[in-house]
Amino acid sequence: MLSRSASGLYWIGRYLERAGHLTRLMRQQTESLVDSPVRDIYFGWHRIYGALGRQPHPGPLDLEADDSYTMADSFTLADDVTFEPTAQDSIRNCFAQARENARQVRHRISAEMWIALNRPYLRLRDMEIQDIWASTPEQFYATVEADIDTFRGVSSSTMYRDQSWHFIRLGSFLERAELVASLLGAQIAAVRLFEVPADAYWTSLLRLYYAFEAYQKGDGLALDAERVLDLLVSNPQLPDSLSVSVLGLHRELSSIGEGPDRTATAQVRSQVDHLSDLLRSAWPRTADREGLLAEFRAACRRLHDLVTETYFDHPVVTHRTHIGGFDQ
Repeated sequence: MLSRSASGLYWIGRYLERAGHLTRLMRQQTESLVDSPVRDIYFGWHRIYGALGRQPHPGPLDLEADDSYTMADSFTLADDVTFEPTAQDSIRNCFAQARENARQVRHRISAEMWIALNRPYLRLRDMEIQDIWASTPEQFYATVEADIDTFRGVSSSTMYRDQSWHFIRLGSFLERAELVASLLGAQIAAVRLFEVPADAYWTSLLRLYYAFEAYQKGDGLALDAERVLDLLVSNPQLPDSLSVSVLGLHRELSSIGEGPDRTATAQVRSQVDHLSDLLRSAWPRTADREGLLAEFRAACRRLHDLVTETYFDHPVVTHRTHIGGFDQ
């Protein structure tokens, strides 16, 4: 496969995973605007921006705001996260980037995949925050979430299981691992900032990852922050757990096979082994879970660099043959 095609497919996976994760967060956040206390609403915004690793585009959050200001502030923050053209990680920009990469690799994806991605992109392209805020913004985010699920379903049912499929999946698993680790770190930081480790904050995190019922089965009704984190990090059956994402990285890299340079390929696989060791060995023993999650995120970024160097930006290998006294 051409390296630029592999890169395009990988980035489709990453951008749509990023859009889906942020859309899910925003659906939960806008649902909370209806009847949640101001403090809980601002906890949600702190968690979102902490996970994004940036400050709100409009400026810092005002924790002492009244109800009317909170709604106006939420309107501006939702616009920033969803439609802001200068924010690379806004939902609309993620769709635009995924669609542009898909356009460049049309020969590698099915027609149904293109349609499933192009339709929501065209709908989002000309929308603004006023279009969704007047009625039910949470329904808008639920629709976008369903669009991404549709693309995943269409991909699964129509795409040939060659390297194209595995590069999309590789990008998705790597993005998911980094996003989940970022959000867990942001959750810990936000709980510490607000100084009220209320059950509702941890319940919302479990519900975000469809893990509330799984937690109740294993740990009962009493919520414990450490056990919530253990579930979302280590559970091998929870689709969004860090453990499952790392297993997915192992599987997809094994299916893709070696890059042009065996040494570079070995470095990629060694880095995934390092991610596994952080979860299997370091996580159960650490007293600094926020610090370990930051280390895990840094290791994910290092893995991205290694994947890029190994499969996308590697030097062109030429073979020289000696014919009649000339090198060709």
